[in-house]
Amino acid sequence: MATTEAASVTPEILAEPPKEAEPHLILVDGSGYIFRAFHALPPMNRPDGTPVNAVFGFTNMLAQFLTKHASSHIAVVFDASRVTFRNAIYDQYKAHRPEAPPELAPQFGLIREATAAFNVACVEREGFEADDLIAAYARAFEGKGGQVTIVSSDKDLMQLVRPGVQLLDPIKQKPIREPEVLEKFGVSPDKVVDVQALAGDSTDNVPGVPGIGIKTAAALITEYGDLEGLLAAAPQIKQPKRREALIAHAELARISKRLVTLDAAAPLPHPVDELVARPPEPGRLAGFLREQGFRSLLHRMGLDGDAQPETAPVSRPRYNAPSPSLAPAAPEPEAAPAADAAPFGGYETITEAAALAPWIAAAREAGVMGLDTETDSLDALHAKLVGISIAVAPGRACYIPLGHGAPPGNGDMLQEAPAAPVQMSQAEAVAALKPLLEDPAVLKVLHNAKYDLEVLCRAENGGIAVAPVDDTMLISYSMEAGRHGHGMDELSALHLGHQPITYDTVTGTGRARIPFGQVALDKATAYAAEDADVTLRLWQLLKPRLRPDHALALYEQVERRMVAVLRDMELAGIKVDGAELARIGEDFSQRMVELEKQIHELAGRAFNIGSPKQLGEILFDEQKLPGGKRGKAGAWGTDAAVLEELATRGHALPRRVLDWRQLAKLKSTYVEGLAAQIDPRDRRVHTDFSMAVTSTGRLSSTEPNLQNIPIRTEEGARIRRAFVAEPGHVLLAADYSQIELRLLAHLADVPSLRDAFAKGEDIHSRTAADIFGLAPDKVDREARRRAKTINFGIIYGMSAFGLASRLGIPPAEARSIIDAYFSQYPGILEEMERLKSEAREKGYVLTPFGRKLWIDGIQAKEQARRGNAERAAINAPFQGGAAEIIKRAMVRMPRALQEAGLKARMLLQVHDELLFEVPEGEVEATAECVRTVMEGVAALRVPLKAEIGHGANWGEAH
Repeated sequence: MATTEAASVTPEILAEPPKEAEPHLILVDGSGYIFRAFHALPPMNRPDGTPVNAVFGFTNMLAQFLTKHASSHIAVVFDASRVTFRNAIYDQYKAHRPEAPPELAPQFGLIREATAAFNVACVEREGFEADDLIAAYARAFEGKGGQVTIVSSDKDLMQLVRPGVQLLDPIKQKPIREPEVLEKFGVSPDKVVDVQALAGDSTDNVPGVPGIGIKTAAALITEYGDLEGLLAAAPQIKQPKRREALIAHAELARISKRLVTLDAAAPLPHPVDELVARPPEPGRLAGFLREQGFRSLLHRMGLDGDAQPETAPVSRPRYNAPSPSLAPAAPEPEAAPAADAAPFGGYETITEAAALAPWIAAAREAGVMGLDTETDSLDALHAKLVGISIAVAPGRACYIPLGHGAPPGNGDMLQEAPAAPVQMSQAEAVAALKPLLEDPAVLKVLHNAKYDLEVLCRAENGGIAVAPVDDTMLISYSMEAGRHGHGMDELSALHLGHQPITYDTVTGTGRARIPFGQVALDKATAYAAEDADVTLRLWQLLKPRLRPDHALALYEQVERRMVAVLRDMELAGIKVDGAELARIGEDFSQRMVELEKQIHELAGRAFNIGSPKQLGEILFDEQKLPGGKRGKAGAWGTDAAVLEELATRGHALPRRVLDWRQLAKLKSTYVEGLAAQIDPRDRRVHTDFSMAVTSTGRLSSTEPNLQNIPIRTEEGARIRRAFVAEPGHVLLAADYSQIELRLLAHLADVPSLRDAFAKGEDIHSRTAADIFGLAPDKVDREARRRAKTINFGIIYGMSAFGLASRLGIPPAEARSIIDAYFSQYPGILEEMERLKSEAREKGYVLTPFGRKLWIDGIQAKEQARRGNAERAAINAPFQGGAAEIIKRAMVRMPRALQEAGLKARMLLQVHDELLFEVPEGEVEATAECVRTVMEGVAALRVPLKAEIGHGANWGEAH
């Protein structure tokens, strides 16, 4: 039942192609995905400490790719090891490549598990590179009359391009065929290996012929036909240096050709027929995602089981790393810079006040400037300021280093240590820049402004209160939430046709990475000043689009004003009682010990409960429980879906294991993890609110994530009790009551629901009475539970199978309840159909306040992907509308409290709730002020209602 429900309700995942489709094999260059994901995302760990940033990026990229591309066959191809047959041909082949970074090495196995979780074939073979296997499978499949698409932009694979084989650039989502190869190498695909043999490849240590580059090699091969024809004619070549190089290095050229030629005769690890595309098993995929802690992916794919707003598990996006997605959800044509656009680069390094003065004058004259900071940390509240960059016009930017130390030495003890570069002191620079950055007549343009504002307000000499500001990230997000990512690098490539210098380029990677404060000033300037330059150019391009895109009011009145509000909330933080956390952790540990005893008794012996392998052996080998399935590695599957299925059949052991896992997760994530986040300076935790991550406009919370503490469980309530008020204060919680259902009644204009909300009736009891034909006083607990489930489920496009699973009833009975619901409330079905139609016609839907929410896949041919997009189109206006209502309340709240003479501080926003720290003597006045603001921010057909409580801790405030 669970599998059927998940398959029908969710998958934004791979769908089988139509039976009549011609054979089509997709070969994904897995190694390329891995390294792109690793370098695109900042460090992130699972609760057990295992690094998973590459796993998250890879999983996200693969999920997005599978939603966009259908085929009859598919495989992800990996490199099995560093040593291949090419090392026997040339022992220096790839010899200079460093070992994988230590944070990446443990992720390789998990990435293969991710591939298997998507039910996609995983291909690798010792002694051969992934490119060889791709060549072999392409030849084999083409021989069967099929078409082949290789997902990679690797130049080494371009030799495979021919009528039946194409490449697909995973970033630009553009096919690479013969014209693109000709543009890259100057020759047709069948001559690529000859050009590479001459030019060599420093990346792989392919020697080639010294002094011959790609253009020269292409000209020579075009003239002489192929490598052997050229070498035979070498003595007759007129240019002396070229002639001598070809004669002297002829054998190296032949070796190079053997190195770059892919082995299309490589043995196939699996027969082609085993690469048939299959949809994933939702339970298995959900189990893998839960194990890694990828909650945002669980929700986006509809596999979380709980309709929670999506969150982002990644770290703070300081360095504007590109989104790990393969491509924008609905990409526009790639922009190219204007012919007369100012070039990037040639920026100035400012090391003294006299040199800074003309830049300050230029910024005042322009009235607008790009601004960016460089620091030593992603944590804005602890980061040290390393430098500031400003731009006054496209191509006119500078970098002011403030915290650069000596560059790393060469390790020679006899050499004198490098000296720190000459630069301004932070106090001197702040004194010079503060009047400009606080000048209301000069607009400061930043990207992800909240981070920079927090850093600069902590600078020396009392800090800088930067204002006014524009934020290019939020300008883009206001217009195109859900359409693509909003990192600076991605927007630059999309709108400016320019790929900025990457952070890895200037600092290195892995063990070789150095802090930005040790980067040489010329490299630091090129990187940092370019950020300010790109930001200013993006502003010039994007800001004028706000009005015609009907997003100006949203940006000016909500998103831009949220920057300062969230900055102050993050700086304030919330106090945590470490002793109470320790008591909770001890209690959880004791309960886990008791559960462990029970589990061992039920198993008949002791074993490691945290070991999926040992658990599988107990359940399926020893206890012979039904329904077990082995993975490709031979181990039994024991993810949450498997255990839930066994528990529903009445087996006690799986239920106890689920309880043990839940406690273990809460203990590591919300007890130990939270304790580690307490700032020793103020005993508070300072979460980071990500402003442009979700597709619906909702905020997400990271480091720590305070939005995913369980709401309805006793364990979650206990954890909330560890969040406390300062002495003399209380915590006040204000929660919008049933906001999404109120938006449903508003948008669908349902008279009976509007009447129930207007009278303050229990909406679920009223729904039960309406759809089950009951008198109001005859609605029992079970009828209300069913009505509540469908009220909330309908917003998320719940199917009959989903409702049946939630209520524990047959699908036919669930279908009759849904039919009765739509019969009683026809306006809801009409609104759902209108939203789907709007999404298909325009590519987006609108919130009640006009924000565009772009819907990926709404025109997809694959039924599963299109169905998922339709459910997203139905849900988006409710989540998006709720997000905008609470944001409107947040931007009005500080002024309302100030005008009322109240000292309350807004600390947190969690879904539809705001949390305040309030002096004990101002509780009633603050509650009234908060209620007035929250209930008055929007005029709907039904009243908004805020439920308010207070207490010494967060738990008591509910």
